[in-house]
Amino acid sequence: MPKSKMSLQQQAKKILEQAESRGVSSNYFFATTFNRYQVQMRILDDLEKAILEHGATVEKEYVRGRPNLTANPAITEYNKTATAANGTVATLIKILDTLSTEPDTTDSLSEFLDG
Repeated sequence: MPKSKMSLQQQAKKILEQAESRGVSSNYFFATTFNRYQVQMRILDDLEKAILEHGATVEKEYVRGRPNLTANPAITEYNKTATAANGTVATLIKILDTLSTEPDTTDSLSEFLDG
């Protein structure tokens, strides 16, 4: 049975609940890394919308106004941001595992993020 899709806000709330239960939610490194992850997810959402709206290719005007078809630059930025967000998640998991004051008795964050 597939899990229902959670919104980004619902996922963020669940991550914060797990961080609170493990005693790291007020840690500076967790808080700043978690904030960075949320920003990255919003950027990915915006880039995905731009890709869906404009498609995989866009017209770009060069010298003398001649249009040329080129790959949508939002795709490259999406891929870069997704890679960065994956690294940020790995850092969040490491922070949780390293700084936790309480053992993880519920589903681990990594299992949650894996879906």
